[in-house]
Amino acid sequence: IQSDAMARRSSYPSPNIHKHARFLSPLTCTLFALLSMFSKLSSFGFNHDIQGSRRTIGLAVKKSNAVASTNTDTTRLFGTTSESLKTSNFATPLPKYPTKRGSTVDSRKIIPTNGDRNSTVSFRLAHILFATEEMAMSALRLLSSTRETTFREMANQISLCATTRSNNGEIGWISSSHPQDDANNFGFETILPAVAQKEVFQMTTKPGDIVMVNSSKGVHLVQIVDVKQSDVSKMMSVRKPRKRQQPLSSLDWYTSQKQRYYKIETMGCQMNLADSERMEGQLKNMGIIPFCDNNNVDDEQPDIVVLNTCSIRDHAEQKVYSYLGPYAKRKREHSQDDLIIVVAGCVAQQEGETLLRRVPEIDLVVGPQYANRISDLLEDVIINKNQVVATEATHIMEDYTKPKRSSALTAWVNVIYGCNERCTYCIVPTTRGVEQSRPIEAIVEEVKELVADGYKEVCLLGQNIDAYGRDMSPKRKFSDLLTTVGKIQGLQRLRFVTSHPRYMSMGVIDAVVETQPVICQNFHIPFQSGSNSILEAMGRGHTRETYLAIVSKIRSKLPDASITTDVIVGFPGETEDDFLDTLRLMEEVVFDSVNTAAYSPRPHTPAASWNDLQLSEDVKNDRLQRINVLNLKHALVRRERMLGRTVEILVEGANAKMPEVQIMGRTTQGYIVYCDGDIGLLYGKLVNVLIHECHTYFLSGEIVSS
Repeated sequence: IQSDAMARRSSYPSPNIHKHARFLSPLTCTLFALLSMFSKLSSFGFNHDIQGSRRTIGLAVKKSNAVASTNTDTTRLFGTTSESLKTSNFATPLPKYPTKRGSTVDSRKIIPTNGDRNSTVSFRLAHILFATEEMAMSALRLLSSTRETTFREMANQISLCATTRSNNGEIGWISSSHPQDDANNFGFETILPAVAQKEVFQMTTKPGDIVMVNSSKGVHLVQIVDVKQSDVSKMMSVRKPRKRQQPLSSLDWYTSQKQRYYKIETMGCQMNLADSERMEGQLKNMGIIPFCDNNNVDDEQPDIVVLNTCSIRDHAEQKVYSYLGPYAKRKREHSQDDLIIVVAGCVAQQEGETLLRRVPEIDLVVGPQYANRISDLLEDVIINKNQVVATEATHIMEDYTKPKRSSALTAWVNVIYGCNERCTYCIVPTTRGVEQSRPIEAIVEEVKELVADGYKEVCLLGQNIDAYGRDMSPKRKFSDLLTTVGKIQGLQRLRFVTSHPRYMSMGVIDAVVETQPVICQNFHIPFQSGSNSILEAMGRGHTRETYLAIVSKIRSKLPDASITTDVIVGFPGETEDDFLDTLRLMEEVVFDSVNTAAYSPRPHTPAASWNDLQLSEDVKNDRLQRINVLNLKHALVRRERMLGRTVEILVEGANAKMPEVQIMGRTTQGYIVYCDGDIGLLYGKLVNVLIHECHTYFLSGEIVSS
C-alpha cells in the first residue's frame, strides 16, 4: 500500500516491498491490514464514537474538535487545529507556575520554550514516514490505542524512511530556536526538512504529542519524545547570598580528596519518595555517597542536606523550618563549613524565595518538576556561589541518570505528573502543577530495564493516574497503558496509585481482569466524604452513588480485590449528618484500609478562606476518633476472610521483630503476611502461605509450597 502510493511521488524513490511480502512479520501484516481498513473507512467519513461506561470501544477516536487544515491542507495536529496553536503566542510572558485556580491547564500554553524567556530548548524527535495523508491519519488513530502498537513498533515495521526505520524512527535532538539556521540541525535535513521541523515546533512542544506534517519526502507523523532545557539557569532565579561568612569553594568541591556525603530526608507521599530516588541518582552520579548516621566516623557530617518536603498537612512550613534549624546553626557557627542546604518538594514550590528570606543559609530551593535536574542546579550553587530558586514552569524531561532505588525488588515508575483537578481543600495542583503524561514508550522502556535489572514488582504513580494521556495529542487511555505494561515479559507484579472516582472507567477494571495475575487486585480510590453536599463543596466531581457503582463493578468482576481509600473529616460546613453519611458509606463498602485525616486549611485553597464554616478542633478530633474505630473494625473483617486460605506472597524482607526466623511478604491485595522462612533463600520469590492467624493489619501462616 505504502510503496504503490509513494511510487507515484516523483520526488521519492519507492522501495519495492511487495516482492518481500511473504517475509513480513505478523505485526507488520496486521498493521498494513488495519491501516488499509482505516483508509477505506475514513473515505466514507467513518469516525463514530461507540461509548459505554465512559469508554470508547474499538479503534474509533473521539475528536474534541474537527481536524482543520492550514494553508494548503498540509499540516495537521490531531485533535487540535494547528492554526489555533500557532496563534497562541509561546513567546509572550506567561503565568507564574503553577496555574491559578480556574486558569488554563494546558502545559503547552503555560510553559515557555523560546522568545522572551531567552531559553534554548532542544527536542528529541522520532518520526514515521508515510506515502499519503490518509495512511498517516489512519496510523494516528491506531496509535491512540496503545494496546495495538506503540510509535516505535510502528516506525520499525512500516516507516518508509530507510534511515530511521531500523532505529524505531529515532531522528535525534533538534534545537527549536531557529531550525532552519541551526548548524546542529543541518544533519537532519535529509530526514525531516527544516520547514517541517519549524511546523512541528509551532504546533507543540509537549513530550508525547504526535503531529502530522508534509514535506518533499512524504507525510510525517512526528513524536516529541523528550525535551531538554540546555541552560537550566534560564528557568530559575538566583541571588548572591547575603549571610555566608565563608563562600563555597568550587575548587574544594571538585578537586579535594575529601569524600563528599549527602543526606536526604523525605516527607509525604509516594510521589515524593520517587522524587527522592531520582535526586539520589543525580547526587550519586556526581560522586557523592549517602551519609549514614551509624556508619560514619565521628567527625564526618553530610556535605549536602536535602529536605524533600510535603505541604498536604497543616503546619508543614513550620516542620520544615524546625528541621532546618540545626543545619542553619551549623553554617552560622562554622565559617569553614561548606555545607549545602537544599529544600525540595511541595513546600519549596509553595514558598519559593520566601524560604531564603526566612532561612538565609539555604542554598537551593527546587520544585518537584526539577527533581531530575538537581545536579545542574547544584553546579550553579557550587561554581557561581549563588543561592538558587528553581520553581518556574518546565516540561518534565526524562531522567538521564538512573534513580537510586530504595529497594532491589520493587520500584516506583511515574507515568503522569501534576494534577488538573481543583478540589477546594487541596494544595497539590498549586505545588505540582498541571498534568504532564509521560510517553508510553518511555514508560515501557523504564519498566523493561527494571525487569532486566531483577525487579519483580513495579508500581505506576500518578497524582490522578486515571487522567493519564488526556493531556496528550492524540489522547491516550490509562487502561491501555495498564494492559501494555502488564504484558511485559518477566514482570511478576504491577500496582498503580492513585485512582480518581471521577475518571476511573470500566476499562481499568477490565485491564486488571485481563492481565491476571500480573496486575495486583488492589484499588486505591479516595472518596473523601460520603455526603453529596460535602463532595460538591469539595469540588470532587462525583457523588456517593457513582463511587458505590465503581465499587460494585470491582467486586462483581474481582470478588477478592482489596479497596483502600482516603477520607477527610471536619471539612468546613460538615454537619453531623454529613459525617454519618461518611460512616454509612464505609459500612456499605467495608474498606480494607482507610487513610483518615482531619481537615486542615492549606494556603491558596478556597476552603481555607471559608472562615464562617470552619469547625472546631474538638469536633474534628472527635470525628476522627470515631471513624478510626470503624476503620480498624473493617480492616480486621476484610483480613479474616483469608483465614484457612492459601495465598501467594512476594517475599520482600525479613520480619523486623524476628529477622532470623521469619520473612515478610505481601499478597496481591497488599496484605502483609509473616511466616517462618530463610530470607536469604526466599527474598524476591513468590511463595504460597497457608493463613493461620488474622490481625488488623497483617496475616500469619506457614509456607505450604514454593
